[in-house]
Amino acid sequence: MTAPLLDVRDLSVAYGRAEVVHNVSITVTQGALVTVIGANGAGKTTLLNALMGLLAARGAITFRDRPIASVPLEARVQQGLCLVPERRELFADMPVEDNLLLGGIRRSRAERNQTLEQVFSQFPRLKERRQQLAGTLSGGERQMLAMGRALMARPTLLMLDEPSLGLAPRIVRDIFQILTELRAGGVSILLVEQNARAALQVADYAYVMELGAITTQGSPAEIAQDS
Repeated sequence: MTAPLLDVRDLSVAYGRAEVVHNVSITVTQGALVTVIGANGAGKTTLLNALMGLLAARGAITFRDRPIASVPLEARVQQGLCLVPERRELFADMPVEDNLLLGGIRRSRAERNQTLEQVFSQFPRLKERRQQLAGTLSGGERQMLAMGRALMARPTLLMLDEPSLGLAPRIVRDIFQILTELRAGGVSILLVEQNARAALQVADYAYVMELGAITTQGSPAEIAQDS
């Protein structure tokens, strides 16, 4: 049996004395799109930040057969772990293309240029707006730019925090269609979402998170039937 790409065991995260994530265990296999769904305040963002190394945590995190619980953020990125945060955190006063190139800053110029063309093929709208300032983009375009910037690092596992937040239903469909295309292209995805219906339509496996703990897990069909 192939080892999982990401294996998280008994992960707990606290802010001071208040523990907000309790003994969470999740697995992402190579080439899968796995979702963690739950209401606002369930601890989903905290979980992603801990996996990325932005927050201290207790428990075991294994990525590509290596323990990374004590590995710093930059090293996790170099190993292929990448996060698209909820707030997107773009450089508003810089053009689209420069935002993208910053995502591949640790790659050679040839690799950056090659990956940039791949990103433009996946997001034609970004190519059309390559010289437009990021701050002038629509909400959907900013989400695409945040995803494209993450892809510039050539991640093995792409983690996304609420990519549908604040977007119109039509744009949400576009974003989730792009996620299925990325998975088909070999990118493994861990998707955190409040929009359970949209997430379950594209996921291979799902976890439900409530009050900092995983309460249910299974196939999207099983989760949808239970909800």
